Amino acid sequence: MKDADIVGSALAEVLPQTDKWWFQQRHLFRLNLLLIVPLLSSAVSGYDGSLMNGLQSLQQWNDYFGTPSGATLGLVNAAQSIGSVLALPFIGNLSDRFGRKPVLLIGILLIIAATIIQAAAINYPMFVIARLIVGFGGMFVVQPSPMLIAELAYPTHRGKYTSAFWTMYYLGAILASWTTFGCQNYQSDWSWRTPSILQAGYPIIQLIFFYWVPESPRWLVAQDRAPEAAAILSYYHAGVVNATNEGHSPLVTRELAEIVSTIQREKSAAQVGWGALFSTPGNRKRTLIAVCVGAFAQWNGIGVVSYYLTLVLKTIGITDTFTQTLINGLLQIFNFGAALSAAILVDRLGRRTLFLWSGIGMLISYIVWTACSAVNSETGSKSAGIVVVVCLFTFFFHYDIACTPLLLGYPTEIFTYTLRSKGIALELMAIYVSLTIQAFVNPIGMENIGWKYYIVFCCLLVVFLAVTWVLFPETKGYSLEEIAVLFDGPEADEARVDAKIMESEMVAHDITHHDKV
Repeated sequence: MKDADIVGSALAEVLPQTDKWWFQQRHLFRLNLLLIVPLLSSAVSGYDGSLMNGLQSLQQWNDYFGTPSGATLGLVNAAQSIGSVLALPFIGNLSDRFGRKPVLLIGILLIIAATIIQAAAINYPMFVIARLIVGFGGMFVVQPSPMLIAELAYPTHRGKYTSAFWTMYYLGAILASWTTFGCQNYQSDWSWRTPSILQAGYPIIQLIFFYWVPESPRWLVAQDRAPEAAAILSYYHAGVVNATNEGHSPLVTRELAEIVSTIQREKSAAQVGWGALFSTPGNRKRTLIAVCVGAFAQWNGIGVVSYYLTLVLKTIGITDTFTQTLINGLLQIFNFGAALSAAILVDRLGRRTLFLWSGIGMLISYIVWTACSAVNSETGSKSAGIVVVVCLFTFFFHYDIACTPLLLGYPTEIFTYTLRSKGIALELMAIYVSLTIQAFVNPIGMENIGWKYYIVFCCLLVVFLAVTWVLFPETKGYSLEEIAVLFDGPEADEARVDAKIMESEMVAHDITHHDKV
């Protein structure tokens, strides 16, 4: 695939030409290894999501906490989402003011502390409080990470890495589901305390390697620290430790020119506050898309099986713990494979194509799922029950190819720098408000009307598909700064002209000069 098809012709013409793979180039290999640290942030969230599915299948957990059901069960699941919502009003400002790294570090430490409380819980309120802290700290981990990835990644790798971010959710889910599966035969409360302890596993790995992760070059430029940004870009994108006027990288010069000119223009337009999300037609469209992506990803029916897989399986006659935890474990491996495949192919297939393919596939799967659930409920047909399980996997496949890799990857791309942190926070608000509502609504709906509850999501999927067709543009073939042209039109073209002028000035005056990384 041509570089111009991935990042656009402007950046493609200054990309270094080599016959080596990225892992054969020391600077890119090092950068991509360090990006695993923010990538694991979604694994932290994924572990929590699958953990609650697994714990609900354990008789030991149910016995210890009095077999929660209905609103009581909803509270323990909603606690994480409530904690997340509490953090979101100010997390965007913190990421912009103090940087992506400090916010991420606070989140890592909070998750580790919450894990200790959850694993040591002696009653239901203590367990709920721990999950509130997990949700609160989780936003400090999740919100800055996709921005740090997008703003650090090598241009031709950006799409794959931003798409891979939420794909790592299933890496956490796999560990949680199989840990629960392996602990189900413990005849003590260690059957649920052990999986709770391992929730600190990914944050501890992040903490160990955190020191070596560089700060976002775009955040540094916004803080008037362009030489530091140039140092990071030169070292990690061009492999140049000490750039001079004679030895600077054309790629870094162009990248830095685009970043500086774009951020200067945004600041001069006063597009920095929360109100800027709605100040122009382009910004309103960005914001609407981000909210839609976040809300659609939760109201398409995924919430029924992500937290209440146990209840779904019970409606078709699968009630034993061994089978439930086995299906949960296999489902997470399947999900990870599907989402990772889509992330790898995102630059070839395009974002819009994946969204539309996903919407059509989910709709068909849910219709068949609903019909077979009805047959199973009315007649007890085992064949219909088996088809429901198959539909679970086909639904998840189509969910995984777009709603997983593009959940945060797509909004991260479409927002300009000064809007990105607040835009992601607003999208996360849409996600976790939806999760909070569904945590209470879904178990009540499942218990009271059974399979008929699925009809609601069939109708919603039709609406979501129509909105996607009308609203979502393709971002493939643009650099992170150039995507603005899809939303802002002529104004963005003026910014590109400014970037060209600034690039010439940088070359002439050696603005990218620095002494050390």
